[in-house]
Amino acid sequence: MPKIKTHTGAKKRFKLTKNGKVKRAHAYKSHILNKKSTKRKRNLRKVAVADATNVAAVKKMIPYK
Repeated sequence: MPKIKTHTGAKKRFKLTKNGKVKRAHAYKSHILNKKSTKRKRNLRKVAVADATNVAAVKKMIPYK
């Protein structure tokens, strides 16, 4: 059986925890930061877990992580 190609965009954006959950970064942290409060920007730095509806699709894109 041939190897599955890893989605290069997904491998840069997602990591797996030891329990198999999908870690992701928060959105809205890249630009136009002067109107966002310091508290909001600080909370956007934290790691988020992907929603259960997207986990299967993400895991299919990063099969060897």
